[in-house]
Amino acid sequence: QVQLVESGGGLVQAGDSLRLSCAASGRTLNSYTMGWFRQAPGKEREFVAAITASTMTTRYTDSVKGRFSISRDNVRNTVYLQMNSLKPEDTAVYYCAADADKFILRVGLNEYDYWGQGTQVTVSS
Repeated sequence: QVQLVESGGGLVQAGDSLRLSCAASGRTLNSYTMGWFRQAPGKEREFVAAITASTMTTRYTDSVKGRFSISRDNVRNTVYLQMNSLKPEDTAVYYCAADADKFILRVGLNEYDYWGQGTQVTVSS
């Protein structure tokens, strides 16, 4: 069992940057592929980015490529999402999630085994 806690969300203006953190406890994160998802009001939760455990291979949804960067620190048991050039359409609750298959990058919500509670990101125009 792993517990995930997100932090770093807030209210920013378009063009600003934020760095989200996801701290894990209970088990070491190097056993999991880690992902970030987001859910905007009235919309379904969607994949944003993911990173494998050992090779640090990454994958992004098209709308954030070139602006967001996912990274992980397996010593600190923490995953990060650096978000630059934020846009109003990035407004959402952001969730981190852990996939027990640490070698594969997957985008489906059902593929992930553990979820955090989420952190709100609001981008004003």
